[in-house]
Amino acid sequence: MTGNTAQREPVHIWSHAGILVIDKPRGPSSHEVAAWVGRMLGCQVGHSGTLDPQVSGVLLVMLGNAVRLAPLLLQHDKEYVCLMRLHGTVDRARIDRMAAEFTGRLYQRPPRKSAVKRNLRIREIWKLEILDFDDRLVLFRVQCDAGTYIRSLCHHMGLALGVGAHMQELRRTRSGTFGEESMHTLHDVQDAAIAARDGDRTALAAMILPVDAAVPDLPIVVVRDSAIDAICHGAVLAGVGIVSCMEFGKDQTVAVLSQRKEFICLGQALVPSGSFRPGETGLVIAPTTVFMSPGTYPRGWTKSGKEFPEKKKQEKTPGTAVQKKPWKFAGIPRPSSGKKTGGPDSPQPGRKPVKKPDRQFRKKRYH
Repeated sequence: MTGNTAQREPVHIWSHAGILVIDKPRGPSSHEVAAWVGRMLGCQVGHSGTLDPQVSGVLLVMLGNAVRLAPLLLQHDKEYVCLMRLHGTVDRARIDRMAAEFTGRLYQRPPRKSAVKRNLRIREIWKLEILDFDDRLVLFRVQCDAGTYIRSLCHHMGLALGVGAHMQELRRTRSGTFGEESMHTLHDVQDAAIAARDGDRTALAAMILPVDAAVPDLPIVVVRDSAIDAICHGAVLAGVGIVSCMEFGKDQTVAVLSQRKEFICLGQALVPSGSFRPGETGLVIAPTTVFMSPGTYPRGWTKSGKEFPEKKKQEKTPGTAVQKKPWKFAGIPRPSSGKKTGGPDSPQPGRKPVKKPDRQFRKKRYH
């Protein structure tokens, strides 16, 4: 093995689930940035909320089995800072009125250059604030639903102003609860990975956030240690295994934690929290996404020792050969069971001979 080949082999530096907030630069795509992080740390990665190559800002990279959080992270609301260029001169008062009109529920169709179908959709703009205005350049901050296209928003605002407009620059400043204060550049990740490879994992561990940081708004259910391994194997959580819980409704997503505040899984509530008390019997939460590995906690449940007769295997005594039925291999007639039956060519009593269907009723086959 040559030295160049050894350098190309991935080094597994990080093997736990976690979330890394990357400051995506302009130029590479979101897939390329996530792939670079995975190559640096030597682990499975995924990203949430795709950014266009010319857009910078917050990009969530999920490490390990934290990629199971992708459906949840994709629903987080977003915040952007956009620089819009108008195609004509407009006074500041009209722009402020237009920002107020574009706050609320809007119809949007994805741009032609997009990775989704161009179906008409409804998105909500929570807040649209004009930060600065200089001739034909307008700088604004927008808080919106996931899946909102700021490029389309700029185009529609330009049409409403009667002069036309386009998006010149865009930066994502927040995704859910993750903002610019928790971002790290690719250079910072590379330096931390090299230090971790040399034995110092302090900088890398400080960058990677735990999985439960992505679900701070979900109701929390704390369970006993004896119920954790069963949950990791997919068992439905009963009220007996619950120590405490917040208020939640039926079919609501909850976060299941251990008594040490370790994140176990996400689950769906089968009953509302007001219909039971911790320690009572009855099924309460069905796990949907499990993050803790089985065997982390000792097993607190036992397997049933019941054996079913139809599943028992015949025990073979050593030295005893299996008796073969001779009539299956030789031309020996099978012994009679006491019933009078005819020969092999004679029709069975009580059965009518099989009659072949006529040619005109046969199904036609097309080749």
